[in-house]
Amino acid sequence: MIDRTWLDAAKGDIPQWAASMPKDADGTTIDWDWVRSLDLAHGVGTIPESTPQSIHDALKADYATRERLESIIAQCNSAFMTDFDRFIGSYRLPRALAYANRRLNDNINTLLHLGEQQHLWAVSRERRGRATIAVLKPYSGSGPSNDDQGMLDLSGEAGGTSAGNTAAENSDVKFPTTVALDDVQDCTAAILDARAERRKAQRFQKRAGDAAMARANLSGATSPGGAALPGGAAASGNATGHHPKPDWRDAYLPGRDVDAVMGIDIETTGIDPARDYIIDVGFEFMNMASPRPAGEPETYAYEQGYYAAGDAYGQSRLAFGVPPENAALGNALIAKLTGIDVCGRSSEAGYRLFDEWPQAQAGLLARLTQQPYVAHNATFEHSWFMLNVAGYAESYRAGRITIIDTLPMSRQWDPGAVPTNEHPYGDNTLDAYAKRQGALDSAHNERHLGLEDSHIMLVAMKHHLAALKAQGKGPWGSTGRAGVGGKSCGRKR
Repeated sequence: MIDRTWLDAAKGDIPQWAASMPKDADGTTIDWDWVRSLDLAHGVGTIPESTPQSIHDALKADYATRERLESIIAQCNSAFMTDFDRFIGSYRLPRALAYANRRLNDNINTLLHLGEQQHLWAVSRERRGRATIAVLKPYSGSGPSNDDQGMLDLSGEAGGTSAGNTAAENSDVKFPTTVALDDVQDCTAAILDARAERRKAQRFQKRAGDAAMARANLSGATSPGGAALPGGAAASGNATGHHPKPDWRDAYLPGRDVDAVMGIDIETTGIDPARDYIIDVGFEFMNMASPRPAGEPETYAYEQGYYAAGDAYGQSRLAFGVPPENAALGNALIAKLTGIDVCGRSSEAGYRLFDEWPQAQAGLLARLTQQPYVAHNATFEHSWFMLNVAGYAESYRAGRITIIDTLPMSRQWDPGAVPTNEHPYGDNTLDAYAKRQGALDSAHNERHLGLEDSHIMLVAMKHHLAALKAQGKGPWGSTGRAGVGGKSCGRKR
């Protein structure tokens, strides 16, 4: 039996959050009493009758709830990490809100599909700005939409047809569109774009303020007249001769003393940790400098027979499931990318959900804190761990977690990562980086499974570090750092 009592207990943290976070990510005052009223354990979505207007009204209500929830969740990380007086003791409440929001998102997708089945609308998935959204258009009877979701069988079997009322099989059945569509359009893209514009304006204001201080010679950064003082910060160079500008990701670069690390990669049902689910986790360990620990098994069989374990040890592959509602809809895009068909990963089929499995979360957290962990584009894994792993946010804020990212290693130190028209910052995908560093044969591609991707990442990192050390570059160059490097809160560099 799944213990969901923690979701209600999380509401006990509301006073802490209310005192430190009065407004959400969109600058709206948060109604914490509304948050307190939500049934996080049993669902915040609306289950309608199967009438056109009921489906429309339920979708409209669910969109409104999701927008309110996600604007709160989006602000929680900033509030928690800048809570220097530690008024907020736990990240449990944001995790609970994200848990409820994932199920709400499943409910929204179910309603979208029900509307398609009753010919209330046609759904197309379109990229708009920073998000891919569901766009509703009047039903024309012209055939299926380009929705990546599978077909929903209301009898409970995934992959089938829907109660005999599909357009293709019953063209004589007519469900005229009797509901308005303007008020049930997905506003995610507009919300994210507006949020980004506000952040951009804030950064501009800060830079303008810093520049004004410098011109007044109050910051100590310039000489009279605004000229830069000698000995300023050096540009970050790499091993090529092209010199990428310093980037915020550089904080995740390894230091010259890095050794034992854990590489990790996750596969998910989408890109949003507040909407989607972790379905595959793979990790393994590797020493970048010292010998492989004695007594570890000598070989490991990866899915790819041409992968050799080499110096890797402690390999682990973990599979997780999705709720029945999510499995019933299917996910063709993820199935094509990873080979994982969520239709067979329902909790009803015996798969445990990661966000409902505290023992799995605790086991992963123990490994994440015992040495630096490495990921490619590590902020992705970090954002998912924040909203899925109990205790991760607290451990990260306390400085018990160190994160190393091979993406800035590729961007800053890889000779092959030169900018091109196609890749203005260089081709820094894991696939490209692993091939350049001899960790992946040019005839094969990145597998998009957690363990296999973790393996090629660590092999590439080890090859890369060895080459950089021999050349006196990267961590051993003039701008390199001593110690293990990486990003860790509260630790001086």
